[in-house]
Amino acid sequence: MRVWKFLTIILAMALVMSACNNDNDSNNEKNSSKDKKTSQSSKDTYSKIDYPKDGVKGIYVAPGATSNEQFDELVKFINDTELNAMVIDVKDDEGNITMDLKSDNKLIRSNTLDRIDAKKIIKEMEKNDIYPIARIVTFKDSKLSNQRPDWSFKTSEGNVWEDEGGDSFTNPFNVNVWDYNLNVAKEATKAGFKEIQFDYVRFPEGFENKDQSLQYSSGKYEESGLNKVEQRVDTITEFLKSARKDLKSYDVQTSADVFGYAATVKETPGIGQSFPKIAKNVDVISSMIYPSHWKPGDFGLENPDTEPYKTIDRYLDKEKEALKGIDSQKIKSRPWLQDFTASYLGEGRYKVYDKDEVTAQIQALKDHGIDEFLLWDTSGNYTKGADYSPEKYSNPNAKQSDHKKDK
Repeated sequence: MRVWKFLTIILAMALVMSACNNDNDSNNEKNSSKDKKTSQSSKDTYSKIDYPKDGVKGIYVAPGATSNEQFDELVKFINDTELNAMVIDVKDDEGNITMDLKSDNKLIRSNTLDRIDAKKIIKEMEKNDIYPIARIVTFKDSKLSNQRPDWSFKTSEGNVWEDEGGDSFTNPFNVNVWDYNLNVAKEATKAGFKEIQFDYVRFPEGFENKDQSLQYSSGKYEESGLNKVEQRVDTITEFLKSARKDLKSYDVQTSADVFGYAATVKETPGIGQSFPKIAKNVDVISSMIYPSHWKPGDFGLENPDTEPYKTIDRYLDKEKEALKGIDSQKIKSRPWLQDFTASYLGEGRYKVYDKDEVTAQIQALKDHGIDEFLLWDTSGNYTKGADYSPEKYSNPNAKQSDHKKDK
């Protein structure tokens, strides 16, 4: 009898344990299914567009061109050519957030204009396999400067400082400004952008002549022992290093726009840009090397804008020199090129930019082994018929002395 009772108890315990295990298996399956759905839902918020295998060849698209038929025309233009990317403002030159990023950040929401339907344009770019790049104008930010004067530069009278164009800059030494811009960047990745491009990632031009008269904090550099130039260079470099690290988990590239002349000097005295230091702390460096932006006499050219091939070719010699000693496999150069006519330079100092002038700039890049580029024209009227993948050393107008056989 005792044996029978013992067996009965054992059987009952087995049945209970089996039921519990079944419940656990069921719960685990439900939790696994829930986790899978959550994971999938998270992935669905990001763009599915891969980095172009032949390199990025893109155009800038102004906010006003994203909500009308011009956007459709630009999409068709890209589809009809070897172009494959668009750079779109997420945070513009005034500090406006151009699209509703659904952010919890009060400052971001207060500066949102909602001019761009992010979901719509990302969907259209995915449909046409166009690589989406979010341009974030970083430290040039009149909106934030006036909202938070303590995050900006102030005059001796206590007013927010403005440059000659009426624009204000936030203080790159202020970590709150860093956090604000990085929050915008992270929200842009969630909206579907695959690359964050930081523009105006610098101090105001000529800052070395202004800093003594302005009120601002140098933050952790107050007692650093570094001189003013070194402080500015270090904080710009550290911001980009921090941004790249923070955005790594978002599966996006980081890039930075820099002045072309930053590659021609060891360190810029005022704006805080060191070309090699920036290049080492981003995935892509995009120097703005428009021929119209160089002065008469630069690179030994009387009027650089009238000689697009030579201007770009000779600039790239300087860039190569600036990056000497750095592993070329870890640096990706993707310059900004000119697709507009700079008639404001005056008669004799400019030329009309058409397909030959655009092709000449791309040719110079090709001759230096650079296959990526971005085209700038704020109007969005990009040149038709340019050759976006010219053969190396095929420019009939270039002298042999302008080509470097060792490139």
